[in-house]
Amino acid sequence: MNAPTTPIRSRLDKLRTAMSSAGVQALYVPSSDPHVSEYLPARWRGREWFSGFTGSMGTLVVGARRAALFADSRYWSQAERELAGSGVDLVKTGTGALKPVLDWITAELKAGEMLGFDAQVVSLAAAQQIRSAMVAAGIVVNGDSDLLELAWPGRPGLPTEPIYEHVAPHAAVARADKLAHVRDEMKQAGATHHFISSLDDIAWLLNLRGADVTFNPVFVAHLLVDADAATLFLAQGKCSEALQATLASDGVRIAPYEQAPRALGAIAGGAVLLVDPRRITAGLRDAVPAAVRVIEAVNPSTFAKSRKTDAQAQFVREAMEQDGAAMCEFYARFEAALARGERLSELTVDEWITEARSKRPGFVGRSFNTIAGFNGNGAMPHYHATPESYSWLDGDGLLLIDSGAQYLGGTTDITRVWPIGKITAAHQRDYTLVLKGMIGLSVAVFPRGTPGPMLDTLARLPLWQAGLDYGHGTGHGVGYFMNVHEGPQTISKAVVEPHMAMEPGMITSNEPGLYRADQWGVRIENLVLNVPCDTPEHGAFGEMLKFETLTLCPIDTRCIDASMLREDEIAWLDEYHAVVRARLEPLLAGDALAWLNARTQPLSTSGRESSA
Repeated sequence: MNAPTTPIRSRLDKLRTAMSSAGVQALYVPSSDPHVSEYLPARWRGREWFSGFTGSMGTLVVGARRAALFADSRYWSQAERELAGSGVDLVKTGTGALKPVLDWITAELKAGEMLGFDAQVVSLAAAQQIRSAMVAAGIVVNGDSDLLELAWPGRPGLPTEPIYEHVAPHAAVARADKLAHVRDEMKQAGATHHFISSLDDIAWLLNLRGADVTFNPVFVAHLLVDADAATLFLAQGKCSEALQATLASDGVRIAPYEQAPRALGAIAGGAVLLVDPRRITAGLRDAVPAAVRVIEAVNPSTFAKSRKTDAQAQFVREAMEQDGAAMCEFYARFEAALARGERLSELTVDEWITEARSKRPGFVGRSFNTIAGFNGNGAMPHYHATPESYSWLDGDGLLLIDSGAQYLGGTTDITRVWPIGKITAAHQRDYTLVLKGMIGLSVAVFPRGTPGPMLDTLARLPLWQAGLDYGHGTGHGVGYFMNVHEGPQTISKAVVEPHMAMEPGMITSNEPGLYRADQWGVRIENLVLNVPCDTPEHGAFGEMLKFETLTLCPIDTRCIDASMLREDEIAWLDEYHAVVRARLEPLLAGDALAWLNARTQPLSTSGRESSA
C-alpha cells in the first residue's frame, strides 16, 4: 500500500526528479548558507522546505529511495513530531556530528554512485570531510549540485533590508581601529589578504547592522580586506549613498554581492590569503587561484569580537538591568493573571514578555524565538509554540521560559522555570540538581586560557552523581548586539581545540538542564562575563579568571528542595538575589516592585526544614 501524499513527500518527489536528471543518487542538504550561518535567511532554508523540520540545526540527506534527517538530542522530540508522515527518517546523533551522516551515505550508496551537494553552502571543513569519506568508499562526489533551485517553486530571493550603522556610544570601538587590528593580525600571520564570509564578523568589524536574518542584526555580505582597503560585497540598494560615503572615509568600498567569487579569483599570484575553514564555503575556496597561498585559521575578528571591552561590558550590564526589569514586569503580570484564574497559553508568554521588553530603552527586538514550554513541551530544548501548535497552561507542572532580546548595548538570553499549580518532589529534585550545577559553574575560578570544554564538568557533576545528564552544551558565547550564539568559546563536551580558550571579556551562557521526555524540562540560564580574579597567590601561578553573573532576574525558590543545597550554595543564591533586588529596584514600581521583593527573599533555614 502506497504512503499517502503529503506536501513534504511531493517536494521530495520533485527533488528526486531533479536528482535523477543530474545523475545524482543522494543529495546532502545542510542547515547552511553561503556564509555558513547557524540562523538562515529564508532563501537558504532548503532543509526545512524539503523535510518539514523547523529546528535551527540538522542535516537532510535525500536518497533515491530513502531520506534521513540527522539531529542531536535538543531536537529529537520535535523532529519525531514534525517528520511524521513525511517520508523522512530521523537519525539521532550527537551535537554537530558529521560522521553519522557520512556513515549513512556510504551505507546507502554503492561504489560508483554519486553524492551531490552545493559547495556554495557547505563549509570548507565539512566539504573536506565529505570528499575524504566518499573517496574512501568509491563514491563519486559532485559539489556543483544546487538542485534545490530546480525543485523549489517560489524560492525566496536575496534579502533586501537596508543596512545601518551601529554608532557611538554603544559602538565603543571605531571601525578604523577594528580594521587596523585585523590588519595587524594579518601581518603577524603573514597574510596579504583576508576574506570574511561570516555575517557576524562582518557586521562587528564594520560597525554595521542589518535585518536579513530573523533575530540577528546582521546582513548578507562578504568582505575582502587587504593591506590598504576593504571591499564589502553587498546586494544592490542595501547601502545608502550617505553610508557609502562614510564607509569610504574608512577605506571600505561597496561592490555587488555576486562579484565576491570573481574578486577571489582576481587575487594576484604570490599573495597570501587568510580564510577560516569553518566559516568559508568550499565553493568560495575553490575560486581562489592556485598561485595564491592560503592560510587556514580562525578569523581574527572572531577573537576580537568575543572579548568585550570595558565600555561594552558596562553597556551590557545596563542592558541586563533593563531586561531584568522587563522580566519582573512580565512575571508580576503573569502570576497575577494566573491567580485571578485567567486562562493563559504558551503563546501568551511570548506576547507579554516581548511587550514588556519593547518598552525598555534601547530595545531593538527579540534575540531568538521565545521558548515557552509547559510540562512535556519543556522537555524539548528548542521547542517553539505556534498558533497551530501550542499548549494551555492548565493543571499543574513546570513552565520553562527561555527568551532573549537585542538592545543597542547588548544581547540577552535567560531561562527560568516556574511552578504552575502544584508541583511534586520529583519536580523539585530535578530543579535543584540543575540549580546546583548552575551554581557550581558560576563560582568557578580558572587560569586564563583554559579551554571552555574543561569547565563543562562543573555544571554536570551534580546531575552525573544522580545518574542524569543533558544532551546540549552548557554554554555558548553571546554577541554584543549581535548573534545570541557566537564563538570561539564553548562550554560543552566538544573536543578541545586551541581557539576555545577562555579570555577576559568573553560573555558565555551558563545553562545546565534536565529533560524527561513528555513529562517536563528544567533549564536555568544566566549569562556570565569572564573577569580577572585575584587569589591569595596574587598571580604567582598565572592570571586567574572568574565569572561575573550578568543576568538579573529572580530564580524561583518554590521549586527548590533546599535540603539538597549546601550552605555555600544557599549563600550564593541569597547573595545573587540581593544583587538582583538592589540593581532592579530603581527601575520598578507598583506590582512589579512588590513581585521582585517577594521573589528575592533569602532562602531561610525554616524553608530547608519544611522541604526535607
